[in-house]
Amino acid sequence: MTTRAIIVATDGTAHGKAAVQWAAREAERRGVLLRITYVYDWEWREARFDYSNQYVDAARRMAEAITAKGVDQAHEVAPAVRIETDALIGHAAARLLAAAEGAELMVLGSRGRGGFASLLLGSVSQRVATHAACPVVVVRGRGDVIDGPVAAGVDDSPAAEHVLGAAFEAASSRGSALAVVRSFLPPVPLWLASTVPATDVVTPEADAAERARLNELVAPWQAKYPDVAVETMLSHDSAAAVLVGVSHGAQLVVVGTHGHGVVAGTFLGSTTTQLLHHADCPVHIVRSPEKRTP
Repeated sequence: MTTRAIIVATDGTAHGKAAVQWAAREAERRGVLLRITYVYDWEWREARFDYSNQYVDAARRMAEAITAKGVDQAHEVAPAVRIETDALIGHAAARLLAAAEGAELMVLGSRGRGGFASLLLGSVSQRVATHAACPVVVVRGRGDVIDGPVAAGVDDSPAAEHVLGAAFEAASSRGSALAVVRSFLPPVPLWLASTVPATDVVTPEADAAERARLNELVAPWQAKYPDVAVETMLSHDSAAAVLVGVSHGAQLVVVGTHGHGVVAGTFLGSTTTQLLHHADCPVHIVRSPEKRTP
């Protein structure tokens, strides 16, 4: 039987620490194993001439020190969490994608070594978030936040059910409220299209119809999780802009994937991609091959 596990990637930086501590709290909350993983590539130029294994041994010692530090960081916030460590040799993105197979959740920091807080999402995190087979959380912005509501971005695609299921579970387990966000552009009369932005058009009837659809979508999940206080939000602005704004007061934003590539689920939609670069709290990317129902 495969052990349920949350895998967190760390590299010893402040971003790695934020990811480890977020993952530790989540693993303790779910009652699952936390596997702290560090990937190191020892194939430096000097290593080609290292007949005594000096360089690979040094890399291995550094990896073990980083994962041991991760254990201490995890126990600071989740003393009871069960932990395993894993030091892997190879290219970070490829090894983490392989490790994600069968994982319950993959947790990543927003930047790796050499990154700066003001920069956008790191290349390894972006590749893993895009291609991982399991759900992914990218810990960014206020990574250590544990207060505020959970937010979920939904549309009219089948992915909305997966997002709502994960969002309600997250809110219920945290004892927090849930904000469900739906963005849509109302139809604009042709005579207004060239002069008035769609976001500024007042469409009470269209808004009422969209809100009714949103409430209908939320209702079964609200019945399953009566302990979760739910607020639905409707906006004419882009979903990314609304969710980035909401992220400043939320502790987690839950979104789905909307890939259009040859292989379903291997590309992220523009809203999710923008959140990974600009959100002010951790972003949970939901993946599920089977439709979830309450």
